[in-house]
Amino acid sequence: MTDVSFQLYSGRNFPPLSDLIKLIGSLGYKEAEGFGGIYGDLDDAGLAALKADLDAAGVRMATGHFGIDQLEQQTEKMIKVARTLGMDAVYCPFIMPDQRPTDAAGWKAFGARLDKAGKPFKDAGFDFGWHNHDFEFVALSDGSLPHDRIFEGGPGLTWEMDVAWVVRGGADPLKFIDGYKDRITAAHIKDIAPAGQAEDEGGWADVGHGTVDWKTIWAALKNTKARHFVVEHDNPNDIKRCASRSIESIKAF
Repeated sequence: MTDVSFQLYSGRNFPPLSDLIKLIGSLGYKEAEGFGGIYGDLDDAGLAALKADLDAAGVRMATGHFGIDQLEQQTEKMIKVARTLGMDAVYCPFIMPDQRPTDAAGWKAFGARLDKAGKPFKDAGFDFGWHNHDFEFVALSDGSLPHDRIFEGGPGLTWEMDVAWVVRGGADPLKFIDGYKDRITAAHIKDIAPAGQAEDEGGWADVGHGTVDWKTIWAALKNTKARHFVVEHDNPNDIKRCASRSIESIKAF
C-alpha cells in the first residue's frame, strides 16, 4: 500500500502535538504534513524536538504548508525548517480573501508571484506548488477559472490537489486530475458529509464515510505524478476516530 500521510492541521484542536504524532504513527501513517503554525516560530532546539517526536513515531514530515508571507519574507528560515524536518515538497496553501485578485490578469500575476516565491525552494531541492481551496473554481467575469490562471502564470508550479475542495467548488475532480496529471505531486484525501449531516464538523467526513467517490478518484490519482497522499479533515470532533477510520478506508481502495 502507498504510504499515507496525515495533515497535522486536522488535529490542531487536540494538543499536544507530540501526542497527535504518536497517534498517527500507531495507526500506520508513515508521513505527516506540517503547517506554518507549528514550526514557523520554532528555534533550532524546537525544530530538533519536533524532528525527534516524528522519528520516535516512525513518521516522516514529507511535505509542509507555508504561508505566502513565510515564503517571501522568511525564505532562508523556512528552507532550514523544511530541510531539518526532512521534507521533499513545499506547498503554499491559501491566500486571504482580501488579498485575492478579482480578474484573470490578477490571478495570472499571482501565479507568477508564487513561481518567484518558490524558486529558492526549488533551487534548494524541494518540489514547490500550490494547494487549492474552492474559490479557485468559481468562474471569473471572462469565464475562466482562477485555478487555470494561477498555473498559466506559474508554469513551474506543481499542484497539491485538495479533491474535496474541488468538489465543493462545483468542479469535476476527474476532469482536473486528467488535465493536470503532470503537475499533481500530492493530493489531500478528505471527504464530504451528506447534506445536512456533520454540521458541527463543517460538513466534512472521515475518508470513505462521505459522498466523494474515493475509489474512482484514488485510481485516477495513481495515474498522476502524486507521491504524497494526505488525509485531512478540517474540523473533526474526534481525532482518533477520524485518523483511524480514514486510513482503514484507504487500505480498501
